[in-house]
This record gives sequence, structure tokens and C-alpha cells, in this order.
Amino acid sequence: MTSIRPLCAVLLALSLGGPAVAANSPPSSRNSAAEASADGTIDLQRFMGTWYVIGRVPNFIERGHVTSVNQYELREDHKVAITYRYRDGFGEPLQEIRARASVDPDSGNHGWRTWFYRVVPTHSRVLEVAPDYSWALIGYPGREMAWIFSRTPDMDKALYKDLAERLRDEYGVNTDKLKRVPQHADQVGKLGYEVPNVR
Repeated sequence: MTSIRPLCAVLLALSLGGPAVAANSPPSSRNSAAEASADGTIDLQRFMGTWYVIGRVPNFIERGHVTSVNQYELREDHKVAITYRYRDGFGEPLQEIRARASVDPDSGNHGWRTWFYRVVPTHSRVLEVAPDYSWALIGYPGREMAWIFSRTPDMDKALYKDLAERLRDEYGVNTDKLKRVPQHADQVGKLGYEVPNVR
């Protein structure tokens, strides 16, 4: 049972979103991290859509995945359908995992409960979202896992550094374990990027 919990956490993180969001917003400036609020209510409609996984603390489910993307679709009454898509290497076939989540409106839509295999629940939290919903920080109870999401597959190095520092300083995440996720083949082998399962 405990081996499934990290997977559920991954799927919960994937579930953070809703019906199609404008994904064509330009990447946020460095100041966006300072402007974001962890206390405001998350607009579920704006949060829905496609999120690229730019950084994460590797876990046994997602470890070695490249081109990782989370797709969220808002259903009735704070219910979210989740699809996580990935490859084990850039020449490997696209794969996906599906799950469902419930969002707690009393938490300002920050608190998420996700089910995997329809029966195993786990909890996660949207820590912060950019004012323009161009990036998001996702956390997991115990702070052993965290994710940096973006609406585009690319993120400015300075912004990534700011967000990683925010995970460390504001939320107690051990960012020494944080790795960037290769979204392009030319990122494989670069310093700070996770190694694909298949090279």
C-alpha cells in the first residue's frame, strides 16, 4: 500500500488544473515569483489545461521520464480528470497514466485529494501559482516531493532558480534533490537535468 502513495501524489499533482486554459501566455518574468500569492484562491478554470513538468524531486513513478506533461480537465463540483503523459526516452513511445481528483474549496482550491486505481487516495497542494497562471509550484505532505510546472516546455533559467529557491526557503523542500525534466532532446546530459530511462 505504501508503495502506491508516491504514485498517487504524482497523479494528484497532475490533477491540478481544469478545462482548457490559455496556454499561450509568455513565460513570466523573474518578478513573477515575488508577486505570486500562496494565500489567494486558485481559479480552477484558469488552472485547467496543460502543464509541462519543468522540475521535480525524482520519485519512483516519474524517475527518468522525459517530455512529462500533466493535463487537467474540470468536471462537476470540484472534480478533476487527470492525464499524465511521458516518454522513457526521446525515441520511446508516448505513455499515459489517468487518475481523478477532488479539490477542497475550503482550502481556496489549494488542497487536492487524488485517487489512483479508484480506491487509493493521496493528498497534495498547489503551493503557489503565477499571477498570469504561467507557472505553478506543487507540494506533497512531508515535503519529500515537489514539482515546478509551466504552461510552456521552456522556462527561463533565472525564473527556475527563483522558483527552486522559493520551494526551499518558503516550503522547506530539499532542493538539492530537485532535477530539471528534459523537454527537448538537446537537454539530455546537461548539468541539473534528470537522466532519461532510455538514452
